[in-house]
Amino acid sequence: MSTPAKTAIIVGGSRGIGAAVARRLARDGVRLVVSYHSDTAAADQLKTEIEAAGGQIELVRADITQLADIAPIFDRAETRFGAVDIVVAVAGVGLLGSFQAATEAQFDALFGVTKGVFFLLQAAAGRIANGGRIITLSTGLTRTWAANAALYAGSKAAIEQFSRSLSKEVGGRGVTVNVVLPGVVETDMTAAMPAAMKQHAASQTSLGRLAAPDDIADVVGFLASPEARWITGQLIVANGGSTP
Repeated sequence: MSTPAKTAIIVGGSRGIGAAVARRLARDGVRLVVSYHSDTAAADQLKTEIEAAGGQIELVRADITQLADIAPIFDRAETRFGAVDIVVAVAGVGLLGSFQAATEAQFDALFGVTKGVFFLLQAAAGRIANGGRIITLSTGLTRTWAANAALYAGSKAAIEQFSRSLSKEVGGRGVTVNVVLPGVVETDMTAAMPAAMKQHAASQTSLGRLAAPDDIADVVGFLASPEARWITGQLIVANGGSTP
């Protein structure tokens, strides 16, 4: 008897790590609902690619900083595929800058996403199937105290604590909640980094290179699998052995 297909929601899934997660889960036979903020072209391209490979995917345009946009993501998943088994929160704003030069608008932009992730997790806790998997994305910058990273790392550190606390509340239903902390990943978000900064970051890893989105997606794919059933409330550092 074949195992019923799982259904995953990926929030922030049209590009970079999110798109890589979508491709990985689709290869695992997972049906997808991918939400994206604004890049319709990238989302459509991802949909075409996954469907061409035989996968099933629905797209939802949503801005999780607007809390009213969260429930419709779950509604779409349940209407198309039934119960939700996996929720992956990739959404984020990449912003580094001086502590003293930070503005209220920058603070609100970063922590607006953090607020959205909190209420996304709240929705997931109520709507995910027993035995489900909830995975959030943070950053390796929460393990250090780097200059120019206060707002970004601080906004991600809050998500780590949301996730760890939630793992205690949903564990009785067999639901796991984990956080992946990538190092520097080659994405659109890091494309503007100076070459010297990228070279330095690569030199700090044990493997001598920056991560590709697939490197992180494979970690997420494992955490979303049945084999990860005994891992919960954990911060999984996936940085290639990078040192601060």
